[in-house]
Amino acid sequence: MADLTRTGESLAELAAVRPFWTATIVTVVFTTLARWVRGVSLSGAIAGAAVCFLLYVGAGPGAFVALVSVFALTWISTRFGYRRKEKLGTAEKLDGRTALQVLANLAVAAGCAGLSALTAKSAFLLAVSAALSEAAADTVSSELGQARSAKARLITTWEEVAAGTDGGITWAGTAAGIAAAAVVSWVCVLTKLVPFRWLGISIVAAVVGTIADSYLGALLERRKLLSNDAVNFLGTLIAAISASLLAAL
Repeated sequence: MADLTRTGESLAELAAVRPFWTATIVTVVFTTLARWVRGVSLSGAIAGAAVCFLLYVGAGPGAFVALVSVFALTWISTRFGYRRKEKLGTAEKLDGRTALQVLANLAVAAGCAGLSALTAKSAFLLAVSAALSEAAADTVSSELGQARSAKARLITTWEEVAAGTDGGITWAGTAAGIAAAAVVSWVCVLTKLVPFRWLGISIVAAVVGTIADSYLGALLERRKLLSNDAVNFLGTLIAAISASLLAAL
């Protein structure tokens, strides 16, 4: 009986350790590929590794698949119409996003994944879905908007401004951003990170965060009161909080 008890304890310990090994392997492979395709810089790869590991351990493989979808949408939209964005002076560096940019977009999702693991509350998984969806929506709307439109409208006053202006929005970019939020939220549902009943909440919360990001850009970033990274961080935070509030209602 004692041997059986020890065997049971060993299996339990192995089950607890296995996700960490799996997360480590997945993280190394993913960040290596992300660096290889120049989606992130060296510092961005290190920050991305921390985010990837925490998402996998805290929220499971569904969160990792959602992260991959965010990365894919970001990578594609960044390179779409790159020559045009170079002329506008708004193109991202081809070496990839830096650690600050990675954390600005993904730290909230990673933090919510950690809180989910600590508290076992599913509301934090919804926050992960909303934050990741907002990160994709914000980047895709900005990149596609600049690639497709020469002019934008300032979200606060609706005056015409050059594409790429902080707080400027375009119809093409807005539509693309909503589509990106829907894609990532669907991935979260299909991988069972969140149930289907929360799909609409995740998308709406992501859109709310993206709109808030544009307002913060127009009101504070243009006046140099906030950096772009700070605005992006707040956008994902607002999306996560909005999702939690909508679910509670």
